[in-house]
Amino acid sequence: MADNFKLLLGLYWQPATAMSGILDRGSLLFASAAVLLLSLLMNTFGLSMSFYAPFLVLAVFYVPGTLLIARVLGTQAGLQRDYSPMLTCTAMAWTAANLPLALALKALPMPLWLYAAVAVHLYFLVLMFFAMRTVVGAGNGAAAGIVLLSWIPLLAAVLLWRPLGYALRWIASPFFLFYAWYYLGGEFNRLGEGWRRRQNFHRMLEAAAVNPHDGEAQYQLGLIYQQRRQYSEAIRRFQRAVEIDPTETDAHFQLGRIAREQGRLHDALAHFQKVLDQDEKHSQSEILRELGAMYVTVRQYQDACNELAPYVERRPYDPEGLFYYGQALEGLGKAHHAREIYKRAIEAARTAPRYRHRFTARWSRAAEKQLRKLAA
Repeated sequence: MADNFKLLLGLYWQPATAMSGILDRGSLLFASAAVLLLSLLMNTFGLSMSFYAPFLVLAVFYVPGTLLIARVLGTQAGLQRDYSPMLTCTAMAWTAANLPLALALKALPMPLWLYAAVAVHLYFLVLMFFAMRTVVGAGNGAAAGIVLLSWIPLLAAVLLWRPLGYALRWIASPFFLFYAWYYLGGEFNRLGEGWRRRQNFHRMLEAAAVNPHDGEAQYQLGLIYQQRRQYSEAIRRFQRAVEIDPTETDAHFQLGRIAREQGRLHDALAHFQKVLDQDEKHSQSEILRELGAMYVTVRQYQDACNELAPYVERRPYDPEGLFYYGQALEGLGKAHHAREIYKRAIEAARTAPRYRHRFTARWSRAAEKQLRKLAA
């Protein structure tokens, strides 16, 4: 409980780190109780609302709605996998945002309540931005878009609140609650089962990382922080893995990818070169795609083609590699060949397995945009 309370307070000065800690060590029970107790406190101070209303809106409308929006916007969000951690992070964010308001309700004059409420909602959205980055691995643009669209599930809550209120009178019956828990308790437990396994796995990795000779544990921790967009910690873990084992090709590859995304192209090239020296076909030849993408970024289109041409021969159905190859050809003035490659990228994205669609849709849209540009 003390650790969860520290994580709650950490949201005020290190929200990204605190959200990561909530994902690793957070408790849904603590977060739920915090929302309910704070709602009860606000009622005591004169705010008229049902004490269970905020948690109900978060659990039934807001969290499932934002996860659906996140999925539509192309992230890897999944309701069964991400519902429990997202609800925990959201409940902690709501508590952190509203706690100062609850403590100041008595002291605030009536004209300032509106401004305070606006500030609370804005701060809640800021915290949700970090929650989206941490839980579903959304980029800055996607996370901001999800947060800006999160009013949609709240609108659904407003429209459905009256009929839901009637249903709650029946749901609140002790007999109904007993039978619901008896028959559906296992389903509720399964919602958080995957999250508990991930928390246990993270704890085991942290324990293994204490061993100064275990580079694999450092690498796996680096992947976790990379998925959460905590690049500083991910870089630290990958670098530690390389220090333990200089032939840790995977760590060099990920360090190169992060450096390319951050615009540190000299560092990216150094890491990619080490990967090439150790294994030219590393990660199903994706090292060639990453090098080609880097050369496209600096407009060295011939060098990009030299890397991407053999890559698309080995991986002819990867829409990302095809898109970068099309850009390289376009940069060389070979518009006709570029159009053919863009069409192949779109087709590869459309024929990808269903579970891959959320990954490939981005490259299909980018290729379609470039085709329209070339046709103009």
